[in-house]
Amino acid sequence: MAVEYDLVVIGGGSAGLVAASAGAQLNARIALVEKHLLGGDCLHYGCVPSKSLIHAGQVAHHVRTGSKFGIYTDPPTIKFEEAINHVQNVIGVIQEHDSTERFEALGVDVFYGSGKFTDARTFEINGKQLKGRNFLISTGSRPALPPIEGLKAAGFLTNEQVFSLKERPDSLAVIGAGPIGCELGQSFARLGAEVTIVASRQQIMPKEEPEAAAVVQKQLESEGIRVLTQSRAQKVEVIDGKKHLYVGDQVVIVDEILLSTGRVPNVESLGLDAAGVEVGKTGVNVNEKLQTNVKHIYGAGDVIGGYQFTHVAGYEAAVVIQNALFLPTKKADYRVIPWATFTEPELARVGLTEDQARQRYGDDVAVLKHDFKDVDRALAEAAGYGFAKFITRKNGEILGAHIVGPHAGELIHEVVLAMSYKMKIGAIKSIIHVYPTLSEINAKTALQLTKQSYAKNDRLQNILRRFFNWRRSLV
Repeated sequence: MAVEYDLVVIGGGSAGLVAASAGAQLNARIALVEKHLLGGDCLHYGCVPSKSLIHAGQVAHHVRTGSKFGIYTDPPTIKFEEAINHVQNVIGVIQEHDSTERFEALGVDVFYGSGKFTDARTFEINGKQLKGRNFLISTGSRPALPPIEGLKAAGFLTNEQVFSLKERPDSLAVIGAGPIGCELGQSFARLGAEVTIVASRQQIMPKEEPEAAAVVQKQLESEGIRVLTQSRAQKVEVIDGKKHLYVGDQVVIVDEILLSTGRVPNVESLGLDAAGVEVGKTGVNVNEKLQTNVKHIYGAGDVIGGYQFTHVAGYEAAVVIQNALFLPTKKADYRVIPWATFTEPELARVGLTEDQARQRYGDDVAVLKHDFKDVDRALAEAAGYGFAKFITRKNGEILGAHIVGPHAGELIHEVVLAMSYKMKIGAIKSIIHVYPTLSEINAKTALQLTKQSYAKNDRLQNILRRFFNWRRSLV
């Protein structure tokens, strides 16, 4: 008689691993199906390798610019293959945590290969039929390929190949100016490549607050990176071994092309039709409880569209575990979702932009801003560029926060905590922050609401003026 699992997890990326691990530790019977490697895109082609390469680039940049601190060295000798070895070593260490052996030790049955639903209660892999009370589709996404004439013939890189390169291209065109494109473009430039970033919108990182993205773009350009905004690549030709990328009326000549033009959900070949699962333009359709239209089949992570971040996938997996293994009462709450782009300077965000807030709340919006040039620790580290910008209602309710500057990805979490527990901006202002730390920018920015309120309150100013005049008259 076939084993019936409490949960069959299809896809061993961030969402799938969290679900499988948590389910097994709750003593549920779990099957985990993975086509290639456990760890998914984040471990092998995304977050982990990109941050490792970013750090290598930062080290090279800091050596190169040490003279501003009175430290002089010869220009760094960059051995790109050794930088890539560092990336692969980091992946290898983390892979141990995501290993088959670890999950089998937890009691998970791990299956490798391509499989498909044969009906709503059966997933077949390698001729074996996995029966389940519940299923989780967490097959992730892959790079989208833009319709550029000659691109396939010319060849290109995506995040799935770039971290395995043995030689650094001398010149690189990055098509797409989202987080991945900007992060990798800056890293390759710092490791010695001549880089051009092609952005289709008016600004790089179009989902971000425009003035924050502008700070990052200014830094990229100051490092010699060419940024072409409002530009689209139409055609690629290979001439004398070089790739000629036709962008409007310009020709960008490079050794290699890196694509960073969005993601496509991995839904093909899963037999979703046989299971009766509906799929939309952005991926598998789910409700607030992350159920598909077939209620015992759930979706989480990139495959359902939405916020395509590792930390969101992990959160969604936790929602699925509660609903699938116990009672389906938990709804996914996306009210407070932070993210960061790890360029230098970093850019972090949570909640609404200023424009979004004004569209929703009209005149009941306060914009609070403080520059890193007025934070002593930032000046001490020659990092006095960028700012924090908090968006609140006039009563102090926090609607959003945007930080661009040193360690923004760490600093944003104070605001995330406040928003998550529905604290008002005054809570951040009132906390004693260690001096001198970068975190002072949060308190200084939060204080701006008090300053704005006082500046607009003529009655209070008159009362205080009269009070201090009276006190001085007593002396």
